[in-house]
Amino acid sequence: MIKISPSILSADFAYLARDIQAISTADYVHVDVMDGLFVPNISIGIPVVKCIRPVTDLPLDVHLMIQEPVRYVDQFCDAGADIVTCHVEADTQENILAAIDKIHAKGKKAGVVVKPRTPASAVLPFIDRVEMILVMTVEPGFGGQKFMADMMPKVQEIRRYIDAMNPGCELEVDGGVDPATCKICVASGANVLVAGSAVYKAADIPARIRELRG
Repeated sequence: MIKISPSILSADFAYLARDIQAISTADYVHVDVMDGLFVPNISIGIPVVKCIRPVTDLPLDVHLMIQEPVRYVDQFCDAGADIVTCHVEADTQENILAAIDKIHAKGKKAGVVVKPRTPASAVLPFIDRVEMILVMTVEPGFGGQKFMADMMPKVQEIRRYIDAMNPGCELEVDGGVDPATCKICVASGANVLVAGSAVYKAADIPARIRELRG
């Protein structure tokens, strides 16, 4: 089954509880955390995750676009994150593995993320330790960017790794996902789709979620 994880980066932050409740038919709530260092933008942090936890029963899919995520994964788990994903580019392999261990120690799911210029092989040191791998189909840092179709061979390669080494692992894509590009992502092996603008700009949000799910 294809899962949809709408990104609240595209929500109205003045009405965040309302906009999270509007996506109640989705599978996850995607929370983009940016520190202004790892990516050239600053978004939300631990206090916001803590505040939105009570307003939805959906799992919080927290994507950490921050330097040295091992420093903060405990706090995000305690704030209510259910899945925490860390960029492989954000620290040493040793520290990313330590972050994964910390997330699991909190009883939560862990994942790794790769940016567009990072090869598929970068996930291999982590693949048997995670519940999710996220492939960025835009450069991380800003919403509303154009989908990078040239990332699909990477998605296909990671799907082959997952099928061979960790079949229970989910494969997520994030960036420029809409009713057209979602089909390409699914055909390439993704089973979780992050969509921000495509969901929140839709006239009928539940209908858009159904359309993306296919």
